[in-house]
Amino acid sequence: MEPSSEQRVSSRGRSHLQAVCLLLGLWAMASPTWAAEVIVAVAANFSAPMKEIAASFERETGHQVSLSFGSTGGFYTQIVHGAPFQVFLAADDETPAALERDGHAVPGTRFTYAVGKLVLWSPGPLVDAQGKILETGKFAHLAVANPKLAPYGKAAMQVLQKRGLAARLEPKIVRGQSITQTYQLVVSGAAELGFVALSQVHEDGKVKGSAWLVPQEDYDPIRQDAVLLVRGKDEPAALELLAYLQREPARAIIRRYGYSFE
Repeated sequence: MEPSSEQRVSSRGRSHLQAVCLLLGLWAMASPTWAAEVIVAVAANFSAPMKEIAASFERETGHQVSLSFGSTGGFYTQIVHGAPFQVFLAADDETPAALERDGHAVPGTRFTYAVGKLVLWSPGPLVDAQGKILETGKFAHLAVANPKLAPYGKAAMQVLQKRGLAARLEPKIVRGQSITQTYQLVVSGAAELGFVALSQVHEDGKVKGSAWLVPQEDYDPIRQDAVLLVRGKDEPAALELLAYLQREPARAIIRRYGYSFE
């Protein structure tokens, strides 16, 4: 029998609690704590909030945070081939789960640190509030992240397919290798509009430029999971950072950039 939505939410809640408990246990075993460096791979869409969170974490703990930003798919390849990351903040929940299954992440440490939102965006007044510009096709180029590497690109293609526009608009699509590169394609004028993360254009409750907030039913939820990688399992700074991500100071920053938690 297929589990009900309430059962699935309950299951995710239990998993989240288990992850918190495990991280706290690992953190306790890793004491005594001293100032150290934690090396973090961060999905490109989460660049701005993570810079703020890292700065706050450093002030509070004395640890140093080394951040690398890029596509989730690209980071998967790097991690599998031995990149020295200790913590991974992905743009989906599938990639951290795969790393766990493949023995590159510590089992039971995964949790959803944010749920992302997709927007069709232009720095000018081009995009209407219902996204009808896609149907008119009155633009030369549409920026979309590579769906094989970036979950936001995968979500964008789901939107176009659901609305029967994927084939018609394919000749106009220009692809970025990450959501950051996709955003830059629009900002630079290489594309007049593009599908980007709400966090990239959301400041203090307002969206700069023009945007269509894509309805959630048009694409699979973008649950962004964090996970402790094997290289970080004995590193106090890595454990503390993951615990900090689940505390209110970090969550307040995450909310300010337009993310939710469910």
